[in-house]
Amino acid sequence: MKAFFDERQLGHAPSFYFRRGAAMPHQEQPQRAEILRDMLLREGFEVAAPQDHGLDPIKAIHNPDYVDFLPDAHARFVESAGEDALAIPTMHPGRRRGKEPADIHGQLGWWMTDTSTPLTEGSWDAAYWSAQTAIEAAEEILSGERAAYALCRPPGHHAMRDCSNGFCFFNNACIAANYLRQKFNKVALIDIDVHTGNGSLDILYERGDIFFCSLHPDPANYPTFYLGHADETGEGEGAGKSLNILLEMGADEAAVLEALDRGIAAISDFGAEALVVSLGFDMAADDPLAGVAVHAKGFGQMADRLAAMSLPTVLVQEGGYLGPSLDDNAQSFLTSFRAALK
Repeated sequence: MKAFFDERQLGHAPSFYFRRGAAMPHQEQPQRAEILRDMLLREGFEVAAPQDHGLDPIKAIHNPDYVDFLPDAHARFVESAGEDALAIPTMHPGRRRGKEPADIHGQLGWWMTDTSTPLTEGSWDAAYWSAQTAIEAAEEILSGERAAYALCRPPGHHAMRDCSNGFCFFNNACIAANYLRQKFNKVALIDIDVHTGNGSLDILYERGDIFFCSLHPDPANYPTFYLGHADETGEGEGAGKSLNILLEMGADEAAVLEALDRGIAAISDFGAEALVVSLGFDMAADDPLAGVAVHAKGFGQMADRLAAMSLPTVLVQEGGYLGPSLDDNAQSFLTSFRAALK
């Protein structure tokens, strides 16, 4: 199982963001990807840089105007606000009546939902190559490989069609799932990050060709809030093609594995021909953003269950922050998945 990663993904280096009204160190640091990359090399995975597949696969998922806003947004912000200011939105249009303004500060509020995606000098390159990493992994599947791992950083599953959200700029998993539709009629995306895959739900909610399932605590009381409730099952052609499986706060491995089995059964009923996994190691009990309590052995069991589906699979990295067990959890999942392929 080949892995993909581009060193330019380390260029997004936000120093802080606001959480519950307080400024705090940003959780989504380049070191996350370095830990995962170094584990892959230590465990004998081949790690390759992705090719450049351009903007078309990204714009197939995201509003093209949103995509075009990002490349020079940081430079324009610095020109207006200065080097010491934090490139975050400080005003918002409410529930999206109105039009995109020309001013950079208004544009930040138009295209960005919160303070967790501050733009830095390297943010565009990092987000772009994170998406290319997911596309390259999907290309590996289209070429006939059974599985591939995309070490995507920054992550993607909170990014909606036309806005950044929750550390995420481009929805790498949705981009990969849509890319797989070139070959597969039915694709499933299962999100095992501890947070709701709210961006994926937003993007896929009316699609009947990509089944979406997310395991997460109740968004009524746990970030990212707003989306991911049990009664949100899709609309139009997507009716019945979205499944949110709610976990109790602090749920143990047995409860998480039971929920995963429910998701796998639903994907089987859908008749999926290929699979994308939004892989979040923030399910870990000691993750800084922990909501449930999975340990290294449990991540290995999750990998075994997903590999046993015997579907062509793209693993797309989402969360998993700088907790003590990040290396161990990633090693357990990825080596277990690789072993199950043999």
